[in-house]
Amino acid sequence: MLIYSVLYDFHAHTFHSDGMLSTLELIRRAAVKGYSAIAVTDHCGVGSLSRVINEVSADCELARARWDILAIPGVELTHVPHAAIDEVARKAKELGAWLVVVHGESPVEPVEEGTNLSAVRSAYVDILAHPGHMSGEVAKMAAKSGVFIEITTRRGHCITNAHVAKLAEEAGALMLLNSDSHDEGDLLSKELARETLSQSGISSHKYRQILEHNPLKLLQRIRRLP
Repeated sequence: MLIYSVLYDFHAHTFHSDGMLSTLELIRRAAVKGYSAIAVTDHCGVGSLSRVINEVSADCELARARWDILAIPGVELTHVPHAAIDEVARKAKELGAWLVVVHGESPVEPVEEGTNLSAVRSAYVDILAHPGHMSGEVAKMAAKSGVFIEITTRRGHCITNAHVAKLAEEAGALMLLNSDSHDEGDLLSKELARETLSQSGISSHKYRQILEHNPLKLLQRIRRLP
């Protein structure tokens, strides 16, 4: 049985990139679904960082002030050349992003080889999203650096969840479950969380660690930011 009382989701998109909802509507719908925290992490490259972070941060601040949900402004660095990931992630944090996600080497997109490793080596990256056929080296580096490895409910990206979970567990890397939401129907539920972790080959006694303890570790880290 899955025993937990809150929902955390650190990967979601709005109409600032390829999502369907505004930032405030996404946050509101997450709050109604029982979320405790949601990170708005729209796809970004270098050129859009300032605009997206500024606009998302303003809406997240309003949502935190008026609704009972922790709304986190972030970005997902997507198809950024792997050699530039550390530099762009640092810039994102300087511009006010609380959270930096890197779009990993998903098997359903032509992400540059080396992206996974560059992400887990960066001191400015928090989450490596849907890392596909992740190597053992990446998993071990993530365990060392503290970058969280994502298990995803997103169709397509999720087909390597079992591989990712196995290597992350063997290396001692921290895992999170995220939705990579693009619309309301993609948002997490407790049933979807249980089903996804089970299909990923993760033992039920690990669920609380992934769904509650690891999110709290991440929140402790990012709340130290200004």
